[in-house]
Amino acid sequence: MIVQFREFNPFDVWIWLKFSTVPSTHERQYVEEVFDSWFYLGKLGGFNAENMQVQETGSELSYMNYEQEGYEQSLKALMHNMGEFEYEGTWARCWFDLGTSDAIALDVLINALSQLSQEYVVIEELYIGGENEDWPIEDSDSRPLSLYDYEEN
Repeated sequence: MIVQFREFNPFDVWIWLKFSTVPSTHERQYVEEVFDSWFYLGKLGGFNAENMQVQETGSELSYMNYEQEGYEQSLKALMHNMGEFEYEGTWARCWFDLGTSDAIALDVLINALSQLSQEYVVIEELYIGGENEDWPIEDSDSRPLSLYDYEEN
């Protein structure tokens, strides 16, 4: 799976997938469950790189002292919104407002999609951000209007 980052605004980002074939209903369900799970973890603050106590401890976790204050003292890292998945031929896309979630969220998503691609549905390409010329985002009802969409007269 090729991963490519394009123009990126965490508050207004499209994630694009290109499959090897038109995905079946069952394959779409797998993909959407990965993204739904990822989003729910993000909405609950799961991608907070300021509070990585277990990761920073290393491999010896027996009797680790986990300090709740670590979470309470860190800045909140919450995803805000997710659009509906859309499909067109071998392409799929979904809009996100990643809010204040940390970049580790994208690593987790890429890792999960890489494994999904190896075992269930072949994803040839993953684009994070930007647009596809042949599928304009203006055609989507999935992304809510934002303050940035209004032009001053």
